Amino acid sequence: MSKAILDVCCGGRMFYKDKQDERVLFCDKRKLETTLCDGKKFVVNPDMVVDFKNLPFDDESFALVIFDPPHCSRINDKSFIVIKYGKLPQEWRDELGRGFDECWRVLKSGGTLIFKWAEIDIKLNEILKCFSQKPLITQNTANKSHWCVFFK
Repeated sequence: MSKAILDVCCGGRMFYKDKQDERVLFCDKRKLETTLCDGKKFVVNPDMVVDFKNLPFDDESFALVIFDPPHCSRINDKSFIVIKYGKLPQEWRDELGRGFDECWRVLKSGGTLIFKWAEIDIKLNEILKCFSQKPLITQNTANKSHWCVFFK
């Protein structure tokens, strides 16, 4: 793999300083181009369309993996949040656990996995119970977003 960084749920690449960073392989399970309720154009255009539960990469392929999955499971499918960020299925524990394990599998030994979670309707502690590893660092922000760092 020629890129060192994998983002498995890139969405609209909203937290990237450079949304075209050549070091990152941007992946998502969907492609989308729409106009949001505020009149702004919103685009999800990954380099590859993939399911984070079944990544088509060899073991230990990336030095850095970013996992920022959808954060909501109990929300209307037509809501602004679902259009912009996606929605978790009712079986979110299995979904996120399998996704984390796939991210861990493709992460190189000595690599870092960054997990971002917003506590919209599921607490971070419930999410971390689904993962096979414990974070090295967690940091929360004023808007209840959490950044977790895992080191392999």
